[in-house]
Amino acid sequence: MSPNPALGVVFHWLGGLASGSFYVPYRAVKRWSWETYWLAGGVFSWIVVPWLMASLMTNQLLTVLHQTPTGALFWAYFFGILWGFGGLTFGLTMRYLGMSLGMAMVLGYCAAFGTIIPPVFHGEFFSRVLPSLSGRVIVFGIAVCMVGIACAGKAGMSKEREMSEKEKKSVIGEFSLRKGILVATFSGVMSACFAFGLDAGAPIRALTLRCGTSTLWQGLPILVVVLLGGFTTNFVWCVLLNIRNRTGREYFTATASGPEPAPMLRNYLFCALAGTTWYFQFFFYTMGETQMGRYKFSSWTLHMASIIIFSSLWGIGLHEWRGASRRTWLWLFVSLFVLVASTVIVGYGNYLGTLTRQ
Repeated sequence: MSPNPALGVVFHWLGGLASGSFYVPYRAVKRWSWETYWLAGGVFSWIVVPWLMASLMTNQLLTVLHQTPTGALFWAYFFGILWGFGGLTFGLTMRYLGMSLGMAMVLGYCAAFGTIIPPVFHGEFFSRVLPSLSGRVIVFGIAVCMVGIACAGKAGMSKEREMSEKEKKSVIGEFSLRKGILVATFSGVMSACFAFGLDAGAPIRALTLRCGTSTLWQGLPILVVVLLGGFTTNFVWCVLLNIRNRTGREYFTATASGPEPAPMLRNYLFCALAGTTWYFQFFFYTMGETQMGRYKFSSWTLHMASIIIFSSLWGIGLHEWRGASRRTWLWLFVSLFVLVASTVIVGYGNYLGTLTRQ
């Protein structure tokens, strides 16, 4: 199947929609601590759904993983562990900054590191990307994306200055700008390790293709390994919090969190929905990556831009921008316009790359 960058952009938009939406079901979880519902949803995100989809959509999954060189498995898993630190602190970012500002800051760092480092590491950025017109268009699109992220951050900062403490707390119960910035910086840098894990898993991709897996699904076995690393980090941290906060009983009994019983079935269903939705961001990401041609590293920028677009729209729908001035709304809409434009530019650059190869 020949690369189709336009289709790839659509897949990345779908992935961004999934990522920008996954935290919404968690809002329906009642009388559970953060560590409990984060781990309950994470079991679906990092274990159940990745194995299920890879088993259904690819050939000889266990054989492929068994034949993969140990080094490739280790680095994919290791980068997954590092990414796990970004993932668990990402949840804390949402608590302190809300969906709009939190995602803008985290994904700004993540986009910069996750997009540029892999081609630089392989010695391709200066030797193959920059010398070509298509490569320069893609780099320009990446720069436009960073401008859009900066505009989104500017909108968030403007909103924070305009809102009273009471208004902040009514929308984001634990709002804290100082804590949020520190956590978002760490989370963004660590989250970029997911891109490194996908890159390290290239031998897995080659093996599954040799086993007859469709090109469109070639990235799913890699997700199994990388997400297992992420699960390891999050599992250890959440269990430690369960022990420290004495919240472990919340998984098993409805009366552990207060006088009113926790809606156990409801909570598990919404956690499962959140976790499954989260996984589908990378399900569509791996599909989009197969369509981007020779410059597939640009997929990371498309993914980040799409996440911010849809998370910002969710932030609007959930009234996180209530009380903001016209100036703040202008910054927000400028950021959305610039981010959409960046995805078009990057997609066009990849289209030029397919013409050059032909």
